[in-house]
Order: sequence, then C-alpha cells, then structure tokens
Amino acid sequence: MTILIEPILQEHDTEIRAIIKAVGAEFGAVGEGFGPSDPEVDAMSQYYTAGKNSLYLVATLNGKIVGGCGLAPFNGSSTVCELKKLFLLEESRGLGLGKTLSEQCLAFARTQGFSSCYLDTLSSMASAIKLYEKLGFEHLDKALDGTEHGKCDVWMLKQL
Repeated sequence: MTILIEPILQEHDTEIRAIIKAVGAEFGAVGEGFGPSDPEVDAMSQYYTAGKNSLYLVATLNGKIVGGCGLAPFNGSSTVCELKKLFLLEESRGLGLGKTLSEQCLAFARTQGFSSCYLDTLSSMASAIKLYEKLGFEHLDKALDGTEHGKCDVWMLKQL
C-alpha cells in the first residue's frame, strides 16, 4: 500500500470536488449550509494557498486520490483557524488517513500562529467526531459566530 499526502494542485481540483460532493451526499450534507456546497469546492487549489495562511492536503492511495483535508483562517481571523473539508472515500477509511491529514493541518496551523482551531460537522459523521475527540477537540454548545455552515449540528474547538 502506497500513501502519498501532498498540498493540493490545480490538477487535483476535479477529483477532490467529486470526492467532497460524493462523500457529502453519503452523509446527507447536500445543499446550502453544508461544506460541499461552498463555492471554493469548485477550485480548491485557488482557495488554499500559503499566501492565505491556508492549506489543503490531498491523500493518494496506490496512485488514486481518495480524499483530503484543509485548514484556513476562520472568517479571516489571525488567531482562530478552521479544519475544513475532511472527506475520504469509503475504501480509504480506517487506514489512519483522517488522523494523518488532520495532524498535518494542525501542525501547519501552529506554524501560522493560530491559537485555536474550530470545526463543524454532522452528527451522522460519527467516525470523524471520534477522531476529532481523540485529537483534543472539545464540543461546543453552538456554532461560532460567523460560521458558513448553518446546517451542521456538531461544533468543536481545540486549543493549539
């Protein structure tokens, strides 16, 4: 098994868009208020660049792109970032890719000077929630003000 994790490139955009939309649909994240409907999904490589204090990592398994995970400032904040769009195809789940991707994004966040990391997700994504808890994210009672994803029902924050 060969695993490659690398920053997103323009040539990854089409496949990552398809994965985000397909996995989102699998868990009911369809339509306005869910991450897969964000405008950035159409051209992830343009939104996640070092110049914007952001990063999106793509995971490849045996030569096939199977998912990714990103990090970006939350609402332009210089202190709070957001773990974004961790989506993996079913065939690649359970291999530790979600943990590796998340840890690399959080390490990047620390280098950018962020002091905390926010995320929102769906209660239907139970495996992801367990991962986030193991990574030290704590549950919040409500979304942070300014979240784009009003239909999410789980909100978490981690001190970096």
